[in-house]
Amino acid sequence: MKRKIVIAAVTAAVLAGGGAATAVAFADDDSHDRGTRSSAASGDTARIGVGDAVSAAVKAVPGTVTEAELDDEDGGLVWELDVYGSDKAWHDVTVDAGNGKVLGKHVSDDDDDRDRQAPRSARVSLDAAVDAALKANPGTVTSVDLDDDHDGRNGGALHWEVDVRGKDGKQHELNVDAGTGTVTVDRSDDGHDDDRDGDAD
Repeated sequence: MKRKIVIAAVTAAVLAGGGAATAVAFADDDSHDRGTRSSAASGDTARIGVGDAVSAAVKAVPGTVTEAELDDEDGGLVWELDVYGSDKAWHDVTVDAGNGKVLGKHVSDDDDDRDRQAPRSARVSLDAAVDAALKANPGTVTSVDLDDDHDGRNGGALHWEVDVRGKDGKQHELNVDAGTGTVTVDRSDDGHDDDRDGDAD
């Protein structure tokens, strides 16, 4: 099942065609070191932000992170990331949100992932999209996803979907146009969001 995941500054560098991280060699394995998860990654607090999680992921699997999501797994917080590797395969990478350690990495066995094409380049980088979203709604980014809108809500335009846990304690879903950087509130899944969702403090 395809996970909706998120994103970071290193992703942006890779999408832009740069980044030394893509030169790091790696062994393609099914490493799952779940027993060493940091107890610090518990509750609602993640010591490792999305940028550091993406950096760790591309060191383990050189390529482009297209999705990253903060997830509560077995009582501990982890970042779950999708990486389109330099080997032209999709990889699932799990990063401890308490200490930044890569807990697992493997080639995706999801049929939907096998059918996915290489990610499109975005004029607006991931880090720029995150910055824009946080200016609109200050808080903590919990997920970022580079998405082709196939349902027509954004005219099929490439955009970043950014989830932010706001200072008001609410979850806000924002869309950042990958061509212009324009931020809009995604009201498709939540009809009771108020106008404050798109306003900066």
